[in-house]
Amino acid sequence: MTAPPSNGRAMWLLARLRLRRLLNQAAGAFAGKAKAAAPGARKATPAKRRGQWLLTAIVALVMSFSFLQMARTTVVTLHCKLDAAGACQAPGGDGRRNVDLAAAERSVTQAPLSPAMTRALTMNLSLLFMVSILLPLGSRELAQPDWDLEWLVTLPLRRGPLLWGRVLERSLTNPAGILALWPALGMLAWFAGYRWSAPLLSLAATALLLSLAALLRTIADTGLRMALPAAQLRNLQALCGLAGLPFMYLAMSFSMPLASGFTLDWARAWPAWPGWTPPGLALRALAAPTPALAAQGWALLLAATAALLWAGVALLRWQLRDGVVAAGSRERARPRAAAIARVAAPADAAARQAGNTAAGSAAHTPVDSMAGRAASPPRGGGLRGALRRLLASPVKRRELRLLSRDTAFLTQSLLLPVAIIGSQLVFNGGLDSIPELGNHPTLMAAMAFGIGAYVLMLSAFQTLNNEGQVLWLLYTFPRRIDSVLMEKAQLWGALALVYPLALFGLGAWLAPTLDWQLLVLLAIVVAGVPIYSLIAVSLGVFACDPQATEMRHRVRPTYVYLYMLLTSFYLYAIYTELWAQKLVVIVLTGALALALWQKARDELPYLLDPAAAPPARVAAADGLIAATLFFVLQGAASYVLADDIRHVDLATLVQAFAIAGAAVYLLTRLVYWRAKTAGQPPLLRGARPAEVLAWGVGLGLLAAVAGLGYLYWLLNDPLPAVAQTVRQMAQQTPQQRGWMLLLGVLAAPLCEEFIFRGLIFGGLRRSMAPLPAAVASAAVFAIVHPPLSMLPVFLLGLCAALAYQRGKVLLAPMLVHAIYNALVLGYQFWR
Repeated sequence: MTAPPSNGRAMWLLARLRLRRLLNQAAGAFAGKAKAAAPGARKATPAKRRGQWLLTAIVALVMSFSFLQMARTTVVTLHCKLDAAGACQAPGGDGRRNVDLAAAERSVTQAPLSPAMTRALTMNLSLLFMVSILLPLGSRELAQPDWDLEWLVTLPLRRGPLLWGRVLERSLTNPAGILALWPALGMLAWFAGYRWSAPLLSLAATALLLSLAALLRTIADTGLRMALPAAQLRNLQALCGLAGLPFMYLAMSFSMPLASGFTLDWARAWPAWPGWTPPGLALRALAAPTPALAAQGWALLLAATAALLWAGVALLRWQLRDGVVAAGSRERARPRAAAIARVAAPADAAARQAGNTAAGSAAHTPVDSMAGRAASPPRGGGLRGALRRLLASPVKRRELRLLSRDTAFLTQSLLLPVAIIGSQLVFNGGLDSIPELGNHPTLMAAMAFGIGAYVLMLSAFQTLNNEGQVLWLLYTFPRRIDSVLMEKAQLWGALALVYPLALFGLGAWLAPTLDWQLLVLLAIVVAGVPIYSLIAVSLGVFACDPQATEMRHRVRPTYVYLYMLLTSFYLYAIYTELWAQKLVVIVLTGALALALWQKARDELPYLLDPAAAPPARVAAADGLIAATLFFVLQGAASYVLADDIRHVDLATLVQAFAIAGAAVYLLTRLVYWRAKTAGQPPLLRGARPAEVLAWGVGLGLLAAVAGLGYLYWLLNDPLPAVAQTVRQMAQQTPQQRGWMLLLGVLAAPLCEEFIFRGLIFGGLRRSMAPLPAAVASAAVFAIVHPPLSMLPVFLLGLCAALAYQRGKVLLAPMLVHAIYNALVLGYQFWR
């Protein structure tokens, strides 16, 4: 008989079990070829090949950089505001408290931490320590009906090693705590002079603090599970997750140079005794000015951690003195069958939808409920008529009914975003009071869009995941599932717009005067919310993993972070003062939404199949990727070829343009060839020469006439600056004119038509009518050109798309493009 494992080995095996489980889940994104099966054995079903490893790596790098930068600016900002404000002021400051980071970093490393700085950093670390406890405690595990400790106690182990192993594995599997504490402690060690040994020393301090965080979390969730019924655990889980947000945003506020002043007042008034708590001792160990004091700090930190761990495990033993389930408290939460449907956590909506979908379906006939064969939309004018038309769909009525039945989900979807943005406003914003909101329209617009984006992340993004185990029912109705998801996107987009409109109404009421800037910002936000509703639903399709054995793992977190990164990109349209840049961001995000939706529609029929994947076809997303790669390669080639990157001549520009275009064309064709992609844009194959020539020349002349008329108007514009700019563009030497003609008549048509008409328009054409696809592709084509030429280039894009639609080959839009450029450039040069 095998001897039982030792206490240390038992603890390591339990921690290794959890780590192996997390690694297996993460390995799905990095999975390669499966190992060969044994001879005669049945081959396992092959998994879908998803290219998630690159996306996961990019998101991880971006998040790591963000947290490191935040930790760096926290130390520098606190030093400038508490110790040496004058030394940190940037030369030529505009009165907005600009910080010279280089001077501040030199200043903070030249002297040990002052008492005020030590108290402030202790407060910051204490807040991050609370975040590492509350956010994991507010996870779905607390509200799970099945407690893993119930089967762990069945192992042949004594209670002590079991509890120590649980603390160990929770210490190692706390990503929120690692991201909160490690960068902050690492930057403290870096500024203390440890430099390249700082990551290892800060990792050691982080491990000690995370062990205490795991202990406190275990004590809390064990005591709560022993004392409260499951129905109340759901509310506590949501409360813990919500309580962690103010701590997180308060800690982040120290990295904001324009943060509210009262947070610094709290830091200054922070008492000295928290310096003897574990976060304060970690600060002493890493930021000590002498080796002797550093050794003393490490000794105190190790002693305090050991003592607290021993006392905490003793408390856990006392909590479990009567067993895992105490007095049947968990059974009291299930007196009726109806209560079973309310056991699942708010974010873990499988059980919620399993019960409510059946109830919702029973409320209607099967065909009228989900197939969409409802009566004609009710008529009526005004707000009531619009509301009736919005709720005319059975899909939207069902979604609202499910939302009203689940109070926790209602709170999470519609109230949690207000708490998040409110915390950011209080701790990180530039407002001291709500009445000042009307004087800061840009900040108000950012807040409005942020609330709408968070509502969509907690609702529209979860559209498929909220169906839970009854997701397969959506595939049984006589209606395409993508149309159902589109209606849900419309509903959540409309609900998410309520908050921005209400906030703008408040801002307009508080503003001293109403001006056009407020209306422009309102238009940007109103345009952005529906766009991101479609993006959220599309990314929710890729994030949904119906094959996951546990409901809490049915959403891939990588796509949540990707959605947050994309929403931050749209904020640039709010903050930039240039209308052209605002238009660029809006058009690009709109094109991205259409491209993601097309990819999601391709994925939906294969979502429930663990092995099958959609066939490779040309998609609009391919065109956006190719366009991005084209501009990146063009910039890289210009950097290599140019003698001075600040002054790139036309010859170098043409060469870089040709190199980038050829590289993108060959690479795209190679990828398509290897993937056997269908629907590739033909250059000449299958062309009808007469038809191609007629459409190409005719539409090229039409676009050129519009371009020449626009150019004539610019040259005779009453604004002298605009006319002078156009004339300067035509003042080129004969050699420069030759390079420009070569670029405009040969290189640009060959490269750009393959991307914008062959890939973007051709990809959109699969899921859209010709006219909307032409408008979308022409808009993307126009915004990559200078602002003065956007209008005629948009018309050129429409004509080129029509030529491609009629001629069926890329030669037709290339002719349109070449004729337009030749006539417009010729008029500029020789008029």
